[in-house]
Amino acid sequence: MIFKKDNFKFGLLLGIIGPLLAMTVYYFWVFSRTISFSEYFYVLHTNKQLLTAISSISLLANAILFTIYINSHRDKTARGIFAATLIYGIGVLVYKLVH
Repeated sequence: MIFKKDNFKFGLLLGIIGPLLAMTVYYFWVFSRTISFSEYFYVLHTNKQLLTAISSISLLANAILFTIYINSHRDKTARGIFAATLIYGIGVLVYKLVH
């Protein structure tokens, strides 16, 4: 099975997809009845507090994935997930500082 892999690149892929999926699920759970998906991204772009909240929730998906892979002793994949989490976190921080 593909999720049994222990590979850094696979971990990066999971670490990139996890927060995007979590952000999409959060949109459908909270905002889908009131605003469109494109308006959702506009609100994230203009509201720094909401960006922080949603990015934190999105990165929680990576924390869950990381825990699963660490506990199953697939350390290379866990490192990839951790690296993607750092990239996301630093990216959001830089974005907030620049805009």
